[in-house]
Amino acid sequence: MAASHLPDSYYASILSESARSRRANPIRKVYHLENEPGVISLLAGKPNTTMFPFTSIKFTVSPTTSPDYPERIRTGQPLKSEGDQRTEIELTGQDLEEALQYGQTEGSARLLDWLHGLQEHLHGRSRGEGWRMSVGVGSQDMLYKAGTALLNPGDYVLIQAPTYAGVIAMFDSLKCNLVDVPNDSSGTRSSDLRNILSSWPADRPKPKIFYNVPFGCNPTGITTTEQRKREIIELSREHDFIIFEDDPYFNLYFGDAPRPPSFFQLEKSMPTKDGSPNVGRVLRFDSFSKLISAGMRMGWVSGPTPILNAIDMHSGISSVHSSSLSQAMLVALFNSWGLDGFDAHVRSVSTFYRAKCEVFAAAMKQHLDGLAEWDVPEAGMFFWFKLLLPPGPDGESDSSDLIQTKAFKNGVLALPGIGFMPDGRKTPYVRAAFSLLDESDVNEALRRLRETLLKDREDHSGETSAIPVAERKIW
Repeated sequence: MAASHLPDSYYASILSESARSRRANPIRKVYHLENEPGVISLLAGKPNTTMFPFTSIKFTVSPTTSPDYPERIRTGQPLKSEGDQRTEIELTGQDLEEALQYGQTEGSARLLDWLHGLQEHLHGRSRGEGWRMSVGVGSQDMLYKAGTALLNPGDYVLIQAPTYAGVIAMFDSLKCNLVDVPNDSSGTRSSDLRNILSSWPADRPKPKIFYNVPFGCNPTGITTTEQRKREIIELSREHDFIIFEDDPYFNLYFGDAPRPPSFFQLEKSMPTKDGSPNVGRVLRFDSFSKLISAGMRMGWVSGPTPILNAIDMHSGISSVHSSSLSQAMLVALFNSWGLDGFDAHVRSVSTFYRAKCEVFAAAMKQHLDGLAEWDVPEAGMFFWFKLLLPPGPDGESDSSDLIQTKAFKNGVLALPGIGFMPDGRKTPYVRAAFSLLDESDVNEALRRLRETLLKDREDHSGETSAIPVAERKIW
């Protein structure tokens, strides 16, 4: 279906005071004019590239398809070997000069062209629909700048709970009030979101933003269903808020069912009930950190042009732009792969993490059955499990002391769930990452956690008979 986007004037009223008052870097504002044919530029104080010591930069990449990842993981074989076929890529000449020089604030034109093709390929979104993209120093950089562009101190933010701990700290730094929207195994509970908004106090401005991680959510591992996403989009139109779709694990989906469409895709496919514009309420954040390299610090945001303009104005007076070298390496890599090669790499990565997840799930069953409860994730890198702990003095169970103190003393490190609760409430949940460890380390870590849990139970009950003899022997 065709996209009809909200007018630029709509966003003028929702930009923050900071964004509206920010002055553009006068050089950055006209930087693009250097590319006009026939122009001799005296504009920017760029260093002369002949003085850079690099004459070429060469790198090699491994094959994009590795169908034997599950077997290699299961048997403990190296995931990369000298016998693997590799591709050599070299940056020289004009490509190298651009990689070593200052660039456009929003990102290099060649990378943005490739990313536009990718967004059309993955999400069915085309140019000319009132949106554009900017590249940043990871999606966290873009999230912070987007938050700064839209939020004033005291504003309310709807946020899935539990949620990514880093964004809780970000919204706190912007002095926002966070409103928890509970999750379940299907994602954010849209019925709860509706209830929150329907009963919103008349004397209080409604939230401008709903934040969520729809695939393999950090920390819960939950993937939000298409139906829930459709319901949330309808609510965004009814109650006039922007959806922050933070999606670094989109390409790490390994569920058996087809991957659900993104918010970014769905808003275009859903007509409005009154015929008003149907797109312009999703700000989508993507990252190459989990797919290509975390250290390259490459992420990007797609969304309404006025909000992207505000983000770029922020970048122009802070980071100036993200690494030109990282961008050039990505362009060279993607040109070598093409979309087919990119898709093959995504399949390889998702196959890899599915195998890792299966190893962790089997170890959870072996060591924590009866001591914890969990759902097996369909994307991402995390298990979120509820420890079956006795209630504390206030009647609530909490994993903090057991995980931070007792389990750590027993040689296993994980994160208690309290750090992922926007309101900081107690919780018996724990987040464990399964992305790095091999099978033997996974089993040893969960064996130590089991040992800790059993010892904790005995300390609380004082009744060794409540624990089977075979289990008591472990510690």
